[in-house]
Amino acid sequence: MDTIFALSSGAPPAGIAVLRVSGPGARMALERLSGSLPTPRRARFGPLRDAAGGLLDEALLLWFPGPGTATGEDLAELHLHGGRAVVAAVEAVLAALPGMRRAEPGEFTRRAFANGRIDLAEAEGLADLLAAETELQRRSALAMASGRFSRQVEGWLGTLLALAARLEAALDFEDEADVSALPADFPLQIRILREEIERFLNAPHAETVREGFRVVLAGPPNAGKSTLFNALTESEAAITAPTAGTTRDVLVRPVAISGMPFSFVDTAGLREQDVANEVEAIGIGRARAELERADRVLWLGPEGEGPAHGWEIEAQADRPDRTVKAAPRHRVSAISGEGLAELRHALIEDALRAMPKPGEAALDARQRGLLAEAAEALDRAGEEEDPLLAAEHLRLARIAFDRLTGRATTEDMLDALFGRFCIGK
Repeated sequence: MDTIFALSSGAPPAGIAVLRVSGPGARMALERLSGSLPTPRRARFGPLRDAAGGLLDEALLLWFPGPGTATGEDLAELHLHGGRAVVAAVEAVLAALPGMRRAEPGEFTRRAFANGRIDLAEAEGLADLLAAETELQRRSALAMASGRFSRQVEGWLGTLLALAARLEAALDFEDEADVSALPADFPLQIRILREEIERFLNAPHAETVREGFRVVLAGPPNAGKSTLFNALTESEAAITAPTAGTTRDVLVRPVAISGMPFSFVDTAGLREQDVANEVEAIGIGRARAELERADRVLWLGPEGEGPAHGWEIEAQADRPDRTVKAAPRHRVSAISGEGLAELRHALIEDALRAMPKPGEAALDARQRGLLAEAAEALDRAGEEEDPLLAAEHLRLARIAFDRLTGRATTEDMLDALFGRFCIGK
């Protein structure tokens, strides 16, 4: 196996640059550069030299013999001065050593997974942790990366294997002419396990945490959507004009309000007739699609004509010629600021209900799909009277659990996951 190296800290220039080396040649690389091997897991300060003995840098050196390392392999870290030339010089020496090459994106983490240091769910959480921009995203990703969900799956798997063992025992000791008897409490145990899984299936989704609570502003042309969009996002991202049909496409702006991730979506004005041209018609079609995707719709159109999950918003409250609504949830003016603070607060409260509680792991579409497969298999097992068929459904549930944590997976899926990581991680 090749030995890999990469810069694991931020791009230079920086105060410190951390180069990681992982694989069977890590020991040789550290000895070549520093002359000797540091005491394992003890930092040592010393010179780094090239093949001709020239000084490259004075650095802090760390040596971690495998398999008890982050990657499960021999691992070395070089804490260099963070100048571009310093990093480039040390990387050039490493690249010239036999069996050494630059790491691909996510390769350190992929080796950790391959060597059993982390499972697939933990790797997915780590990818989300690296991309986290808000405190809520950080906490949710950390819950997954720290193995909280993986331990839950292991608990389910232990219960499942115990049930399967009881079925096997019933089959082994049952008279060969009559193998129809199931343990008396088998349906109850299945139901308890199924209810635990259902709780996770009904929990907030990782996509909501990752992409933000999706708030779509919708209504007819000139209803004040873009002006309110700019006010909520505190930007001038949307063009505003009195001409109908100014907004032709969907405009998405991710923002954090009080640490809560949002995606605000401005859409084309909705109308059935007098569409100016084909481009505006496409924009209206996309706007209608956004209504289906929204976690919450702010409806600025005629009262009672919005979607079921829409909030009635009376916009342009500073204008005397506005359309007055009888019972709007909020009256706002993006120009004067009237009602904006109250609207933001209400949206935060709304988003909180859709987000995981601090420290709870949120499942993504892949994880929810596999958990749903396990739940369906358990449902069928609980309905069976034949132990042989019930045992087969338990086996299918176990396969779904194994795929959740990566005991059974595909290379294509792994390529997609670890491709989300930066080089050096």
